[in-house]
Amino acid sequence: MNMSDYLETNLRTLIFRTGAGLTKPADLYVGLTTALPTDASTGSTVVEPVGNGYARIQIDPLDANWTAASSTDGVTTNNVALEWTATGGAWSEVVGIFIADASTAGNVLFHGSLDTPKTLAVGETLTIDQGALSIAFS
Repeated sequence: MNMSDYLETNLRTLIFRTGAGLTKPADLYVGLTTALPTDASTGSTVVEPVGNGYARIQIDPLDANWTAASSTDGVTTNNVALEWTATGGAWSEVVGIFIADASTAGNVLFHGSLDTPKTLAVGETLTIDQGALSIAFS
């Protein structure tokens, strides 16, 4: 996954400048996109599936939810599986994934593409298995 411009700017401020830069988010949300996000994407500009049971999944910044970053490769992964199910109608093709600091709008922190885009028919589920969502600081 890639860091957003928002996260990059605030980390630089936190480390190299006198401003506070960034406050640890109380909540994290993983969302899906039907158009690939960019570094400039925000929680209001990412193109998410609409309706039919879609919502961002809350997975808070807790040790139980995320692995510790490896000291050799800087990778953190999800400790819990994430599942979205299309209900009430099909979803457009899902091509990307992101992590934001709010259930709607908010700031995109990380974004990336799915290895295999997927269109969900009614009742189908898209699952990100435990350990399959990797965030690398390298």
